[in-house]
Formats: sequence, structure tokens, C-alpha cells
Amino acid sequence: MRPVRTRAVLLLLIMACCIAAPALADTKYTGGSPNLSAYIAGINEFTAGSDISIPVVLKNTGLNQYMQVDQNTVAPEDLPNTAKFVTVSLSAGDAPIEIKSDPQMIGDMPGQATETVVFSATVNADAPAGTYMLPVEIRYTTLSAVGEFTFVPTVKNYYQQNDVTLVVPLVIKAEVIPQVISAVPDHLVAGADGYINITLKNTGSLDGAKATVNILRDDESPIVPVDSSVYIGDFPVGSTVTCPFKVSVDSTAINKSYPVDVVVVYQNNEGDFVDSRTETAGVNVGSKVDFAITSPTITMSPGSRGTIQVVYKNTGSSMIRSAQARISAVTPFTSSDGVADLGDLAPGQSAVATYQIGVASDAVTKLYGIDSEIRYRDALDDTYISDPLKVAVDVKNRTGVAGILSNNVALSIIVAALIGIVYAVWYFRKKRR
Repeated sequence: MRPVRTRAVLLLLIMACCIAAPALADTKYTGGSPNLSAYIAGINEFTAGSDISIPVVLKNTGLNQYMQVDQNTVAPEDLPNTAKFVTVSLSAGDAPIEIKSDPQMIGDMPGQATETVVFSATVNADAPAGTYMLPVEIRYTTLSAVGEFTFVPTVKNYYQQNDVTLVVPLVIKAEVIPQVISAVPDHLVAGADGYINITLKNTGSLDGAKATVNILRDDESPIVPVDSSVYIGDFPVGSTVTCPFKVSVDSTAINKSYPVDVVVVYQNNEGDFVDSRTETAGVNVGSKVDFAITSPTITMSPGSRGTIQVVYKNTGSSMIRSAQARISAVTPFTSSDGVADLGDLAPGQSAVATYQIGVASDAVTKLYGIDSEIRYRDALDDTYISDPLKVAVDVKNRTGVAGILSNNVALSIIVAALIGIVYAVWYFRKKRR
């Protein structure tokens, strides 16, 4: 039985060596840790009032400083310089910005790894120029220790959570920021030219040199610039300036406020000409100059001629000056004087025009509309012509005595009858004698 026991012991020893063989010559790192740094990729200069993306680059430059090689050592799965389960958040600190992105998880970062995390933010419209330090808060887990068992090739890894705060610089550029204080319309109505007096204030942190104020049409706004730029020269911080701009308003505009865009082009400290951010101003526009005929329908008869009076009313929202009303008499009408002066008309005011017109004797009896228009001047002394108007004239045959007397056939019959009656009376009187 002894040889059998001897062989069994030898077999057990061989199996133990085979089980332990994978641990031979394994490496154990006994020192090292992650070393994280952060910076903003690309240009870190931004302007006030802008929506921005901040690409924060994280880099792990941590090294494994000490290495142990032992036949009885089992290597851990994670290295000491690996930052595991990395979560990154960016906060504004004392910078005049608003961070819109939530904290972001980027996973594990082994040694020499680099990751980029992009955060969305908005720079305050009145942000002062300067350099601001933004806190970058990083939370991660590291391998802190490895516990080994004596008789079996097994290790237990111990981890700890780490929090570190880094800072990255962000620069808000000095610039001219135009703030619209007012946009006052000057005789601005639909279908006509007028002026806008725009007052701007430089609320930025840079004195603009050789500045020009430009206005631009805002999308489909009915306000279209005619004179679109005004040179103002130096535009210091805190100063104000008022610029008049001539514009044209489309005839489709109604009585309400419409947008117009304002941009300042200026020379910065580097000598470059740059555009400011675009500001939008609301400008009140009056309704289109319009007229209405408020007098009743005029009644005339074929073959008649006489004086008619037409009442015109200014139904627009602005004063008109030196107004002249005209009619265009066409068949079956005639006119010896188709022009009448109305003078100045304020909104809602009316004036009476007098015309001499005649109706042809063969005119068809029906309701006619005689074309009429008004020529006038606006507050800028520009001349305009109104939309066509219609003077309603109802041509009817006369009734009663007037109707009979105006009818030649009937009048001939009456005359003949009267002659017959007179003759009959004369004849019977003569016969009696």
C-alpha cells in the first residue's frame, strides 16, 4: 500500500503546482494614482449675450510608480492610475454666465487617456469684459489597496471615491454693445416714406472708434431702409447717440409695431472693423392714408346738367396737406371742371368738393360709379395719389310734371293736344256767331 500512497501524494503536489502556475511572474503595482488636468479646447474668448459651447478637455497623466514582480502575487484587474466612473460637471463660479448642461459621465480614464466634454452655456447680455475661472468638478473612483489570501491565488480590491475641483479660464471680450433706448417714428405710415429716430447707448466695455450705425430690414418686416447708415465717429462706453433714418413702409402694413434691426460697425483696439451684435427695435407704424366718400348717392336724369357735391373724409391716421379731388367723367357723363380743392385734412376730417357735370340724353337709366381720386402731400412734402374712389350717380327718368316735360314725345303729344283743344274752342265759337 505504501507505493500507492506515495503516488497519490505526488499527484496532489503536481496538481497544486498547476493551479498556482498562472500566478508565476505576475506584476503588482504598489504605487501611483490618477493625475487629472483640464483646459478649454480651442479659443476660450466669448462675447456678451451669446449662446456658447465650452469644450472642456480632461487628461489623465497619472503614472504607476512602483512595480512588484513576485511568483506568489496575483495582479489586480485595475491599475492605481486609472480613474474609474468619471463624472464631470462645470459651474459658473463668479463668471456672468449660465451653465445649461448637467453633469456628464465619461466612464473610465486609464493613464495617458484624454476625454473632451462639451457644456452649453449663455453669456449674460450685460457681462463685463474680463477673465473668469470656471470650476470643473470631477468625481471618480480609484483602486486604493489590494488584499491577498495566503493559500490561494485570490486578491480583494479596495476602492475609494475621489472628488477634485479644477479651474479653467474663460475670457469675455471687450466690445461695443448697442442698447436701443428708443425708436421714435416721424410721420411713418403705410404706403409712404418716413423717418425713424433711433437712440442708442453703448452698454459694453469698449470705446468704439470710427463707428457707423446701420439699420437692416428684419425678415419680412414692411419697414424697408432707404438711408441705412449714419456715421457717428467715436462711441465711448456709456454714451448715447440719436440717428435719423429714412425708411419706406409697404402699403400692406397696418397700424401696429414692426421690427427693425440695428448694428454698429466700429474699430476695436486691434484696429479691426467689427460688427456689434444685432439689436432689434419695435417701431410704430400708422395705418395707410385712406379716404372715403360719405355723401349720399347723387340722382340725375338723362339730358340733365347741374352741380353735384361730394363729401370726402380722411379715414387714415395722419394729416394730409394741399389735397385736391378729381373726377374722371366718361360717357354718358361730361364735366367742364373735374378738379376741386380740399385743403388740409386731419385724420377723421371731411371736406366738400363741387363739380359741374352733365348726363347725355340717351343715357341708360342705372346706377353709375364715376372714378375719383385725391392728390395730396404728406408731412415730408412728398406727393401721393390715393386709391381710386367711386362717386355713385343714379341716373333715373324724371317722374311727374318734370318727367313729362323732359320727355320729348310726351311733350309733343301734349302740345298737339293743346293745339287741338284751342282749335276746337275757336271753331265752336265761330260757328255760334
